[in-house]
Amino acid sequence: MAELDKKSVDATPNVAEVATVNAVTETEAVAALDAPVSQGEPILQVRNLVKHFPLTQGILFKKQVGAVKAVDGISFDLYQGETLGIVGESGCGKSTVAKLLMTLERATAGEVFYKGQDITKLSGRALKAVRRNIQMVFQDPYTSLNPRMTVGDIIGETFEIHPEVAPKGDRRRKVQDLLDVVGLNPEYINRYPHQFSGGQRQRIGIARGLALNPEIIICDEPVSALDVSVQAQVINLMEKLQDEFNLSYLFIAHDLSIVRHISDRVGVMYLGKMAEIGTDTQIYDHPTHPYTQALLSAVPVPDPDAREGRERIILSGDVPSPANPPSGCRFRTRCWKAQDKCATEVPLLAIPERFKASDTPAAHESACHFAEEKDVVHAA
Repeated sequence: MAELDKKSVDATPNVAEVATVNAVTETEAVAALDAPVSQGEPILQVRNLVKHFPLTQGILFKKQVGAVKAVDGISFDLYQGETLGIVGESGCGKSTVAKLLMTLERATAGEVFYKGQDITKLSGRALKAVRRNIQMVFQDPYTSLNPRMTVGDIIGETFEIHPEVAPKGDRRRKVQDLLDVVGLNPEYINRYPHQFSGGQRQRIGIARGLALNPEIIICDEPVSALDVSVQAQVINLMEKLQDEFNLSYLFIAHDLSIVRHISDRVGVMYLGKMAEIGTDTQIYDHPTHPYTQALLSAVPVPDPDAREGRERIILSGDVPSPANPPSGCRFRTRCWKAQDKCATEVPLLAIPERFKASDTPAAHESACHFAEEKDVVHAA
């Protein structure tokens, strides 16, 4: 039988121990992946996740001369039934994290525990079982659907790969049920993607993600290509489906207002690192990391009176190259608080010392040597 033990984690103080599952055989591994997880318990635990893309030189004889450090040691937990939002500038590594969790990219280092098993080391039937339980909704509803396949074939293709989910004679009805669940007419089953609007196409993508009854859906900017009214419809649909099917979401987006609306907790990424993580109230109303404060100050405020009294934080310089990130704190080259310590010591993602003894919303994990609250008018 599979045995449980405790694996200590020393990467960052903000993460708990992982109850790992030592499965001796592939059958035991698959059985452990199908075991239920209680509400509020961690279902996905990421530890020290790293992805470096090699930079090579030469044509016939290629030599590695460096690496793009897209993701460089992040750790977080995703709990059963919750939505964890990930925000940050373009190029900070959000989409790479999504691909690593889906094992579409292989991690350079680190561990991703799903129900106690490190999925970065799985293969064969066990990896197939993971991919059945962790699905993805892609960013672009126009390129993520095959234009030569009907909606029925696009959604039904998942049952060809995982025939145990739906018997062959029952697949058409199952696809029609999924279309109905996401608010589309089941009669559209024989239509092609070009016959749908952008919002309808994203609903088809969500239906495909739901087809295998997953426990986790990774949403990589699922509404960024849609207009505001359609964004609201898709977000409301996702919240309804989460309640109905007890789903856990990892929601990646640029729009801070949408992330706050749908997320229980929010993580802020900068240049491959996690800068700050906490509940939506902690991050939006009590940010302690300078980058998070600058990010929030850039959000437009519709109220003219509030806008007049608002401090806009203008960052100097450009985002450094992930192929050659700064030493110590990666934000120090653009930070107004930077001191000598920031260049030599990498700040841990932990509750700042000044807030540890207090019961305040500012007492959440922040990777800054000089973390403190700053009065900002928020665009909630």
